[in-house]
Amino acid sequence: MEYVLMKGNEALAEAAIRAGCRFYSGYPITPQTEILEYLSWRMDEIGGEFVQTESELGGINMMLGASAAGARVIGSSSGPGFSLFQEGISYLVAADLPAVLVDVMRYGNGLGDIGQSQGDYWQLTRGGGHGDYRTIVLAPNSVQENVDLTHLAFDLAEKYRHPVIIGSDAAIGQMMEKVALPEMEEHDIDKFHWSMKGCKKGEEQKKITNLLYYMDNYDEFLANKYKEMEENEQRWESMEVEDAEVVLVSYGISSRVCKEAVKVARSQGIKLGLIRPISLWPYPIKAFEELSDSCKALMTVEMNILGQMVDDVILATGNKYPVYKYTTVKDVPETEVIIAKVNKILSGGEV
Repeated sequence: MEYVLMKGNEALAEAAIRAGCRFYSGYPITPQTEILEYLSWRMDEIGGEFVQTESELGGINMMLGASAAGARVIGSSSGPGFSLFQEGISYLVAADLPAVLVDVMRYGNGLGDIGQSQGDYWQLTRGGGHGDYRTIVLAPNSVQENVDLTHLAFDLAEKYRHPVIIGSDAAIGQMMEKVALPEMEEHDIDKFHWSMKGCKKGEEQKKITNLLYYMDNYDEFLANKYKEMEENEQRWESMEVEDAEVVLVSYGISSRVCKEAVKVARSQGIKLGLIRPISLWPYPIKAFEELSDSCKALMTVEMNILGQMVDDVILATGNKYPVYKYTTVKDVPETEVIIAKVNKILSGGEV
Protein backbone atom coordinates (compact mmCIF):
# COMPACT_ATOMS: atom_id res chain seq x y z
CA MET A 1 0.00 0.00 0.00
CA GLU A 2 1.37 3.39 -1.00
CA TYR A 3 1.06 6.40 1.29
CA VAL A 4 1.12 10.10 0.52
CA LEU A 5 1.52 13.04 2.88
CA MET A 6 -1.58 15.26 2.80
CA LYS A 7 -3.35 17.92 4.80
CA GLY A 8 -6.64 16.74 6.27
CA ASN A 9 -8.88 19.07 4.28
CA GLU A 10 -7.15 18.25 0.99
CA ALA A 11 -7.26 14.51 1.69
CA LEU A 12 -11.01 14.77 2.30
CA ALA A 13 -11.46 16.63 -0.98
CA GLU A 14 -9.45 14.04 -2.92
CA ALA A 15 -11.44 11.25 -1.25
CA ALA A 16 -14.65 12.84 -2.53
CA ILE A 17 -13.25 12.89 -6.07
CA ARG A 18 -12.22 9.25 -5.81
CA ALA A 19 -15.68 8.33 -4.52
CA GLY A 20 -17.18 9.61 -7.79
CA CYS A 21 -18.24 13.06 -6.62
CA ARG A 22 -18.37 15.46 -9.56
CA PHE A 23 -20.13 18.49 -8.11
CA TYR A 24 -19.08 20.97 -5.44
CA SER A 25 -20.66 24.29 -4.56
CA GLY A 26 -19.64 26.40 -1.62
CA TYR A 27 -18.01 29.48 -0.19
CA PRO A 28 -14.60 29.98 1.43
CA ILE A 29 -14.38 30.22 5.20
CA THR A 30 -11.54 29.28 7.56
CA PRO A 31 -10.64 26.55 8.53
CA GLN A 32 -12.20 24.58 5.67
CA THR A 33 -11.13 26.71 2.70
CA GLU A 34 -8.52 24.18 1.51
CA ILE A 35 -11.39 21.84 0.56
CA LEU A 36 -12.78 24.51 -1.75
CA GLU A 37 -9.36 25.52 -3.06
CA TYR A 38 -8.37 21.93 -3.83
CA LEU A 39 -11.61 21.14 -5.63
CA SER A 40 -11.47 24.39 -7.62
CA TRP A 41 -8.78 22.84 -9.84
CA ARG A 42 -9.30 19.13 -9.20
CA MET A 43 -12.93 19.14 -10.37
CA ASP A 44 -11.87 20.82 -13.60
CA GLU A 45 -9.11 18.25 -14.05
CA ILE A 46 -11.50 15.29 -13.97
CA GLY A 47 -14.47 16.91 -15.77
CA GLY A 48 -16.56 17.78 -12.72
CA GLU A 49 -18.33 21.00 -11.80
CA PHE A 50 -17.02 23.46 -9.23
CA VAL A 51 -18.99 26.56 -8.27
CA GLN A 52 -17.84 29.18 -5.78
CA THR A 53 -21.19 30.62 -4.84
CA GLU A 54 -22.12 34.07 -3.57
CA SER A 55 -22.93 32.54 -0.18
CA GLU A 56 -23.47 29.24 1.60
CA LEU A 57 -27.21 29.64 0.97
CA GLY A 58 -26.65 29.50 -2.76
CA GLY A 59 -24.19 26.66 -2.35
CA ILE A 60 -26.49 24.23 -0.62
CA ASN A 61 -29.38 24.93 -2.97
CA MET A 62 -27.15 24.24 -5.96
CA MET A 63 -26.23 20.97 -4.28
CA LEU A 64 -29.92 20.12 -4.03
CA GLY A 65 -30.35 20.66 -7.76
CA ALA A 66 -27.31 18.59 -8.70
CA SER A 67 -28.35 15.80 -6.35
CA ALA A 68 -31.83 15.76 -7.89
CA ALA A 69 -30.13 15.12 -11.24
CA GLY A 70 -28.39 12.05 -9.77
CA ALA A 71 -24.91 13.45 -9.16
CA ARG A 72 -22.75 12.70 -6.15
CA VAL A 73 -22.45 16.11 -4.48
CA ILE A 74 -20.47 17.61 -1.63
CA GLY A 75 -20.38 20.96 0.14
CA SER A 76 -18.28 22.21 3.02
CA SER A 77 -18.23 25.08 5.47
CA SER A 78 -17.47 26.08 9.04
CA GLY A 79 -18.93 28.19 11.84
CA PRO A 80 -21.58 30.70 10.66
CA GLY A 81 -21.29 29.33 7.12
CA PHE A 82 -22.42 25.90 8.24
CA SER A 83 -25.31 27.58 10.07
CA LEU A 84 -26.48 28.90 6.69
CA PHE A 85 -26.69 25.31 5.43
CA GLN A 86 -29.41 24.40 7.93
CA GLU A 87 -32.52 25.27 5.93
CA GLY A 88 -31.09 23.51 2.88
CA ILE A 89 -30.35 20.37 4.89
CA SER A 90 -33.99 20.24 5.95
CA TYR A 91 -35.03 20.62 2.29
CA LEU A 92 -32.69 17.79 1.24
CA VAL A 93 -34.33 15.56 3.84
CA ALA A 94 -37.81 16.59 2.71
CA ALA A 95 -37.00 15.79 -0.92
CA ASP A 96 -35.37 12.45 -0.04
CA LEU A 97 -32.07 13.44 -1.67
CA PRO A 98 -28.52 12.23 -0.92
CA ALA A 99 -25.72 14.70 -0.25
CA VAL A 100 -22.50 14.90 1.75
CA LEU A 101 -21.82 17.99 3.86
CA VAL A 102 -18.65 18.79 5.77
CA ASP A 103 -18.41 20.95 8.88
CA VAL A 104 -14.81 21.72 9.84
CA MET A 105 -15.67 23.02 13.30
CA ARG A 106 -14.20 26.22 14.68
CA TYR A 107 -14.41 28.20 17.92
CA GLY A 108 -17.19 30.38 19.24
CA ASN A 109 -20.78 31.32 18.49
CA GLY A 110 -22.09 33.96 16.11
CA LEU A 111 -19.18 34.89 13.86
CA GLY A 112 -16.86 33.17 16.32
CA ASP A 113 -13.17 32.81 15.60
CA ILE A 114 -11.03 30.66 13.31
CA GLY A 115 -9.45 28.61 16.11
CA GLN A 116 -10.06 24.89 16.58
CA SER A 117 -13.02 23.69 18.64
CA GLN A 118 -15.78 21.09 18.83
CA GLY A 119 -18.57 23.54 19.52
CA ASP A 120 -21.01 22.38 16.80
CA TYR A 121 -21.97 19.06 18.39
CA TRP A 122 -25.52 20.14 19.18
CA GLN A 123 -26.02 21.63 15.74
CA LEU A 124 -24.63 18.54 14.04
CA THR A 125 -26.67 16.03 16.02
CA ARG A 126 -29.90 18.01 16.55
CA GLY A 127 -30.01 20.07 13.36
CA GLY A 128 -31.04 23.66 12.86
CA GLY A 129 -33.56 23.42 10.04
CA HIS A 130 -37.33 23.09 10.14
CA GLY A 131 -39.25 20.02 11.25
CA ASP A 132 -38.62 16.40 12.20
CA TYR A 133 -35.29 15.26 10.86
CA ARG A 134 -31.89 13.89 11.83
CA THR A 135 -28.77 13.36 9.75
CA ILE A 136 -26.10 10.70 9.99
CA VAL A 137 -23.00 12.42 11.41
CA LEU A 138 -19.54 10.85 11.10
CA ALA A 139 -16.62 12.16 13.19
CA PRO A 140 -13.09 11.42 11.90
CA ASN A 141 -10.11 11.62 14.26
CA SER A 142 -7.31 11.44 11.67
CA VAL A 143 -6.48 12.41 8.12
CA GLN A 144 -6.94 8.76 7.11
CA GLU A 145 -10.42 8.74 8.59
CA ASN A 146 -11.17 11.96 6.68
CA VAL A 147 -10.63 9.81 3.60
CA ASP A 148 -12.34 6.64 4.77
CA LEU A 149 -15.42 8.31 6.24
CA THR A 150 -15.90 10.53 3.20
CA HIS A 151 -16.21 7.47 1.00
CA LEU A 152 -18.57 5.88 3.53
CA ALA A 153 -20.62 9.09 3.69
CA PHE A 154 -21.46 8.93 -0.03
CA ASP A 155 -22.50 5.28 0.26
CA LEU A 156 -24.73 5.99 3.26
CA ALA A 157 -26.24 9.06 1.64
CA GLU A 158 -27.34 6.98 -1.34
CA LYS A 159 -28.38 4.00 0.76
CA TYR A 160 -30.90 6.13 2.66
CA ARG A 161 -31.40 8.95 0.10
CA HIS A 162 -30.47 11.34 2.86
CA PRO A 163 -27.85 13.97 3.68
CA VAL A 164 -24.82 12.77 5.65
CA ILE A 165 -22.56 15.14 7.58
CA ILE A 166 -18.85 14.76 8.29
CA GLY A 167 -18.11 16.52 11.58
CA SER A 168 -14.43 17.34 11.32
CA ASP A 169 -12.55 20.04 13.24
CA ALA A 170 -9.82 22.58 12.54
CA ALA A 171 -7.09 20.37 14.01
CA ILE A 172 -7.95 17.38 11.80
CA GLY A 173 -8.49 19.63 8.79
CA GLN A 174 -5.18 21.45 9.10
CA MET A 175 -2.82 18.68 10.23
CA MET A 176 -0.69 16.67 7.80
CA GLU A 177 -0.37 12.90 8.05
CA LYS A 178 0.36 9.97 5.78
CA VAL A 179 -2.73 8.61 4.10
CA ALA A 180 -3.63 5.75 1.80
CA LEU A 181 -5.99 6.90 -0.94
CA PRO A 182 -8.56 4.56 -2.54
CA GLU A 183 -8.77 3.84 -6.25
CA MET A 184 -10.87 6.11 -8.45
CA GLU A 185 -14.54 5.17 -8.60
CA GLU A 186 -16.90 6.32 -11.33
CA HIS A 187 -20.47 7.26 -10.56
CA ASP A 188 -23.24 6.85 -13.14
CA ILE A 189 -25.39 9.97 -12.85
CA ASP A 190 -28.26 8.16 -14.61
CA LYS A 191 -28.35 5.03 -12.48
CA PHE A 192 -31.09 6.14 -10.08
CA HIS A 193 -34.70 5.53 -11.10
CA TRP A 194 -35.80 8.59 -9.13
CA SER A 195 -33.38 11.19 -10.53
CA MET A 196 -34.34 13.98 -12.91
CA LYS A 197 -33.58 12.99 -16.50
CA GLY A 198 -35.05 13.22 -19.96
CA CYS A 199 -38.08 11.09 -20.71
CA LYS A 200 -39.90 10.01 -23.85
CA LYS A 201 -43.26 11.35 -24.92
CA GLY A 202 -46.01 9.81 -22.84
CA GLU A 203 -43.72 8.81 -19.97
CA GLU A 204 -44.42 10.26 -16.55
CA GLN A 205 -42.05 13.08 -15.76
CA LYS A 206 -39.84 12.80 -12.69
CA LYS A 207 -40.61 15.13 -9.83
CA ILE A 208 -38.38 16.07 -6.93
CA THR A 209 -40.32 17.82 -4.21
CA ASN A 210 -41.29 17.48 -0.57
CA LEU A 211 -42.39 13.86 -0.10
CA LEU A 212 -45.12 14.76 2.35
CA TYR A 213 -47.02 16.50 -0.48
CA TYR A 214 -47.78 13.23 -2.23
CA MET A 215 -46.92 10.37 0.17
CA ASP A 216 -49.85 9.16 2.25
CA ASN A 217 -47.70 7.42 4.86
CA TYR A 218 -44.90 9.98 5.09
CA ASP A 219 -44.85 9.96 8.90
CA GLU A 220 -44.34 6.20 9.01
CA PHE A 221 -41.83 6.32 6.14
CA LEU A 222 -39.61 8.87 7.88
CA ALA A 223 -39.84 7.21 11.29
CA ASN A 224 -38.89 3.84 9.81
CA LYS A 225 -35.93 5.38 7.96
CA TYR A 226 -34.50 6.72 11.20
CA LYS A 227 -35.21 3.48 13.02
CA GLU A 228 -33.20 1.62 10.38
CA MET A 229 -30.32 4.09 10.72
CA GLU A 230 -30.28 3.69 14.50
CA GLU A 231 -30.25 -0.09 14.22
CA ASN A 232 -27.57 -0.37 11.54
CA GLU A 233 -25.34 2.70 11.50
CA GLN A 234 -23.97 3.05 15.03
CA ARG A 235 -20.19 3.22 14.84
CA TRP A 236 -17.60 3.47 17.58
CA GLU A 237 -14.21 2.39 18.85
CA SER A 238 -13.70 0.98 22.36
CA MET A 239 -10.47 0.78 24.32
CA GLU A 240 -9.96 -1.05 27.64
CA VAL A 241 -13.59 -0.75 28.75
CA GLU A 242 -14.00 -4.36 29.92
CA ASP A 243 -12.68 -3.69 33.43
CA ALA A 244 -12.52 0.12 33.46
CA GLU A 245 -13.54 1.98 36.60
CA VAL A 246 -13.74 5.27 34.70
CA VAL A 247 -14.53 5.50 30.98
CA LEU A 248 -13.67 8.52 28.87
CA VAL A 249 -16.02 9.45 26.01
CA SER A 250 -14.49 11.56 23.27
CA TYR A 251 -14.42 12.03 19.50
CA GLY A 252 -12.34 13.79 16.87
CA ILE A 253 -8.99 15.28 17.82
CA SER A 254 -9.78 15.04 21.55
CA SER A 255 -10.08 11.25 21.33
CA ARG A 256 -6.47 10.92 20.18
CA VAL A 257 -5.25 12.43 23.44
CA CYS A 258 -7.68 10.22 25.35
CA LYS A 259 -6.10 7.13 23.81
CA GLU A 260 -2.73 8.22 25.14
CA ALA A 261 -4.31 8.98 28.51
CA VAL A 262 -5.68 5.43 28.73
CA LYS A 263 -2.25 3.94 27.99
CA VAL A 264 -0.49 6.18 30.52
CA ALA A 265 -3.15 5.61 33.18
CA ARG A 266 -2.97 1.84 32.72
CA SER A 267 0.81 1.99 33.18
CA GLN A 268 0.12 3.70 36.52
CA GLY A 269 -2.38 1.03 37.59
CA ILE A 270 -5.46 3.16 36.91
CA LYS A 271 -8.25 1.25 35.21
CA LEU A 272 -9.22 3.78 32.58
CA GLY A 273 -11.11 3.09 29.34
CA LEU A 274 -12.36 4.96 26.30
CA ILE A 275 -15.41 4.95 24.07
CA ARG A 276 -14.89 6.94 20.88
CA PRO A 277 -18.11 7.67 18.97
CA ILE A 278 -17.46 7.58 15.24
CA SER A 279 -21.12 8.19 14.47
CA LEU A 280 -22.29 11.17 16.50
CA TRP A 281 -25.74 10.32 15.19
CA PRO A 282 -26.99 7.72 15.44
CA TYR A 283 -25.24 7.86 18.79
CA PRO A 284 -23.48 4.55 19.54
CA ILE A 285 -25.65 3.45 22.44
CA LYS A 286 -24.57 -0.15 21.87
CA ALA A 287 -21.01 0.79 22.83
CA PHE A 288 -22.07 1.42 26.41
CA GLU A 289 -23.42 -2.13 26.75
CA GLU A 290 -19.75 -3.16 27.06
CA LEU A 291 -19.34 -1.36 30.39
CA SER A 292 -18.51 -3.69 33.25
CA ASP A 293 -19.92 -3.83 36.77
CA SER A 294 -16.71 -2.18 37.96
CA CYS A 295 -17.50 1.04 36.10
CA LYS A 296 -17.96 3.90 38.57
CA ALA A 297 -18.26 6.94 36.29
CA LEU A 298 -17.81 8.35 32.81
CA MET A 299 -16.20 11.60 31.68
CA THR A 300 -16.59 13.35 28.34
CA VAL A 301 -13.53 15.10 26.98
CA GLU A 302 -14.60 17.86 24.59
CA MET A 303 -13.26 21.05 23.06
CA ASN A 304 -16.24 23.29 23.79
CA ILE A 305 -17.54 25.39 26.66
CA LEU A 306 -20.64 23.57 27.89
CA GLY A 307 -19.89 19.87 27.50
CA GLN A 308 -22.33 19.28 24.66
CA MET A 309 -22.05 15.48 24.54
CA VAL A 310 -22.85 14.90 28.24
CA ASP A 311 -26.59 14.54 27.69
CA ASP A 312 -26.11 11.83 25.07
CA VAL A 313 -23.85 9.84 27.40
CA ILE A 314 -26.45 10.09 30.17
CA LEU A 315 -29.16 8.89 27.78
CA ALA A 316 -26.96 6.09 26.42
CA THR A 317 -26.28 4.74 29.91
CA GLY A 318 -29.83 5.14 31.21
CA ASN A 319 -28.55 7.56 33.87
CA LYS A 320 -26.90 4.63 35.70
CA TYR A 321 -23.57 6.37 36.26
CA PRO A 322 -22.40 9.86 37.16
CA VAL A 323 -21.15 11.64 34.04
CA TYR A 324 -18.46 14.32 34.37
CA LYS A 325 -16.96 16.59 31.74
CA TYR A 326 -13.54 18.00 30.94
CA THR A 327 -13.91 20.84 28.45
CA THR A 328 -10.96 22.67 26.94
CA VAL A 329 -12.87 25.02 24.60
CA LYS A 330 -10.21 25.63 21.90
CA ASP A 331 -7.16 23.89 23.30
CA VAL A 332 -6.39 20.25 22.64
CA PRO A 333 -6.83 18.34 25.96
CA GLU A 334 -3.76 17.31 27.92
CA THR A 335 -3.06 13.75 29.04
CA GLU A 336 -1.86 14.79 32.50
CA VAL A 337 -4.99 16.83 33.16
CA ILE A 338 -7.25 13.98 32.06
CA ILE A 339 -5.53 11.56 34.43
CA ALA A 340 -5.62 14.07 37.29
CA LYS A 341 -9.37 14.48 36.83
CA VAL A 342 -9.84 10.71 36.72
CA ASN A 343 -7.96 10.40 40.01
CA LYS A 344 -10.26 13.02 41.55
CA ILE A 345 -13.31 11.05 40.38
CA LEU A 346 -11.93 7.87 41.92
CA SER A 347 -11.15 9.64 45.20
CA GLY A 348 -14.55 11.31 45.39
CA GLY A 349 -13.20 14.83 44.94
CA GLU A 350 -14.47 17.73 42.85
CA VAL A 351 -13.68 17.44 39.13
